[in-house]
Amino acid sequence: MRALTFVAALTISTASAFAAEEPSGCDKFKWPIERERAALTAADRVKLTTGSEQPALPSSAITLGLVAAGNAKLPTPPERTPKAGTFAGFTGIKAPKAGLYTISLSNGAWIDMVQDGHVLKPVAFSGATDCDGIRKIVKYELSGRPVVLQISGSKDDAISIAILPAQ
Repeated sequence: MRALTFVAALTISTASAFAAEEPSGCDKFKWPIERERAALTAADRVKLTTGSEQPALPSSAITLGLVAAGNAKLPTPPERTPKAGTFAGFTGIKAPKAGLYTISLSNGAWIDMVQDGHVLKPVAFSGATDCDGIRKIVKYELSGRPVVLQISGSKDDAISIAILPAQ
């Protein structure tokens, strides 16, 4: 009887997980996205290669070139193991100003912010599919010490990223 109860519970939880799809559409984000979306689609995005170092937070969004996940040489193992066939990369920022920031991505990928050798926990997250130019926004509290932004699990070999002070 216990085995039957376990199988029934597993079936219900699995069905619930598949039924809980991600929100779809630009109006499904938890907060306004206009500023982040404009930055991610602006023509002045700086192109960076993985492993590059920035002296400060970029003044505009960036497009980070990614490499095969196995070749990315991320400084810290990602919190979520990347799937096979995906891309990853990182950039260091030497002197961010302390404060709350939004890290926005143009398409789906995993973000790890690493400071003092520790992966930072996000303060908040919002994301939606089917919104041209933006896929997710994650808020992080940064100190004034160097930080490494790591991207993994991307299906594409480049991703646009906006790092903006939270409003």
